[in-house]
Amino acid sequence: MNEQHDDSARPGTLAFIRIPESMAVRIGSFTVDPAIPVPVELGPSGADLSGLSWEMIVAGMLRLLAAEPDAAHAVYYRDFVLAAKPGIFEELSETGILKARNGDYPVAEEIFKALSGLSPEAPEPMLNLAVLYEDSADALERAGKDELSETVRDKAFAVYKRLLAMEPPFPDAFFNAGFFFLKARSFDRAGELFETFAGMSDDQAKVAKAREIVARLRTRSDADSSFRAAYDAIKMGREEEGVALALEFSAANPGVWNGWFLVGWGRRRLGRWAEGREAFLKALELGAEETDLLNELSICEMELGLLKESRGHLEAALRREPENVKIISNLGVVARRMGRADEAAGFFRAVLELEPGDRLALAQLEELGAAGA
Repeated sequence: MNEQHDDSARPGTLAFIRIPESMAVRIGSFTVDPAIPVPVELGPSGADLSGLSWEMIVAGMLRLLAAEPDAAHAVYYRDFVLAAKPGIFEELSETGILKARNGDYPVAEEIFKALSGLSPEAPEPMLNLAVLYEDSADALERAGKDELSETVRDKAFAVYKRLLAMEPPFPDAFFNAGFFFLKARSFDRAGELFETFAGMSDDQAKVAKAREIVARLRTRSDADSSFRAAYDAIKMGREEEGVALALEFSAANPGVWNGWFLVGWGRRRLGRWAEGREAFLKALELGAEETDLLNELSICEMELGLLKESRGHLEAALRREPENVKIISNLGVVARRMGRADEAAGFFRAVLELEPGDRLALAQLEELGAAGA
């Protein structure tokens, strides 16, 4: 084989080669065309092609299709891969799902992209990719990386947008997207998607769930709109306006804890620690058990000097989410304020085990003189 053309703009370690005439064989009903250059995954051996195999060629084609599904000769590459590895779609799908479940998001992402490039008409890899982005965004949010979490969630939104435009429609895309928008508090859009799903799916259990959600959304549409306005105002930095709207929501929905959470969140952002704590405690009385609420409450108590109470609420949050970096980090801050330097250092080292580059933990350890401990 000859004519190696290494293109650094391509993903991974790919090189393009031409297969010699002597290897222009048939693979089932597929015929290898030596005139078409094929991508090769070089791997750790770099540019050494002495051990070239069909597996390296298939891997290169998958890597290319993952990044450039509309690349030149893409149809040829797809036919080549499916002829050489007839069961590869099912095999890689199982591997990707397993990797995603185990939290190996980068590998799972590449697999789902490769499958989507291999079979652009198949919606399943794209749906798996959207769910993967949602799970990854949730993990980043738990780690306190809110900005990066939003970026990844935007990727999920982009994939759902493509899925919902597919013809023929893929029912499960509408079902999953409904939950995606429900979590984002886009209630009107979520209701539309669940209604569409209920009208096209034969899965009676899912249809019943979708209709149940639609009915619940209809009865709460006005309240949800009010809640969303308060949430958006606080998130956009208009805390005073958001708190006022949240108080109106709570007055109209006295048995709902979510409104008091927004009141506390807005007051905490304004530095009104005592009022924020009061609102969060009211939310707890109404049945809230959310980790974020416990964390926000602990911050107010920390600033008020109620360190024992702050620690207690953080420990309750940690029992719910044992690897939540924000919670562990705040436990370190509380321990330090309580004068327990060694204990604080232990919490910050625990943070670094989960997030090696965490700047707050590194700075705190440096200040404690325990960076090398």
